[in-house]
Amino acid sequence: MSAGAIPLTQPQATISEEMIRALVQAFYERVLRDEALGPVFRDRLDQRWDEHLAVMVDFWSSVALSTGRYAGKPHLAHRDLGLDPEHFGRWLDLFETTARETCGEAAPFFVDRAHRIADSLMIGLGIGPKALVRPGLAEARL
Repeated sequence: MSAGAIPLTQPQATISEEMIRALVQAFYERVLRDEALGPVFRDRLDQRWDEHLAVMVDFWSSVALSTGRYAGKPHLAHRDLGLDPEHFGRWLDLFETTARETCGEAAPFFVDRAHRIADSLMIGLGIGPKALVRPGLAEARL
C-alpha cells in the first residue's frame, strides 16, 4: 500500500449514520450552489432532490458502514450527464472540504473513498487520464 493510503477497512466506531447524513446534506447544498456542478444536478433532479439525498446517504452508508443499503448502478446514472474530468475535480474539491469540516478523524477515509469512486466512474465513463480506450471507441467519438 502506498504511503498515505487509507486501508480498505476503517474502524467504524468513528463513523455513524448521523455523520453520513450531515456529510451528504452539507456536500449537496454546496453542489447546488456551485457554478459548474449545480446546473448538472438541478437540471436532472429538479423535484426528486430529497429522493437523491436519501440514495446518497444509502450509498455512503454502504461504503463506510457496509450496510448494503445501496443497490444502484452509479455508472449508468452518470452515463448521459455530459461529465468531464473537470466536473469530477470540482466534485472532489467540494467533497474534500465538506468531509474535513463534517467528519473529523474519519475525513481521510471519506476522501480516499471519494477519489476511488471518482476514478471508477471516470474509467467506466471512458473519460479522464485513467480511462481505458477500447479499439474503435475513439473513432466512434469523433
